[in-house]
Amino acid sequence: MINRIDALISAFGVLAGTALLVAAIREYRSGASALWVVAGALILLSTLHTLVRDVRRLRTGQGQKI
Repeated sequence: MINRIDALISAFGVLAGTALLVAAIREYRSGASALWVVAGALILLSTLHTLVRDVRRLRTGQGQKI
């Protein structure tokens, strides 16, 4: 059950990372630094990696928490 909750939290993290990247791109188009886009992309990639890890753990049943 805990693994499912971890995967759900990771999915919401991906949504938040996507929203951050979209906001960073909008700010970049308005004249902000390109570092915002780089930071948003890194955060999104990090959250995607975490989601993939949690889904794999959920599928294989590894790391069963009590």
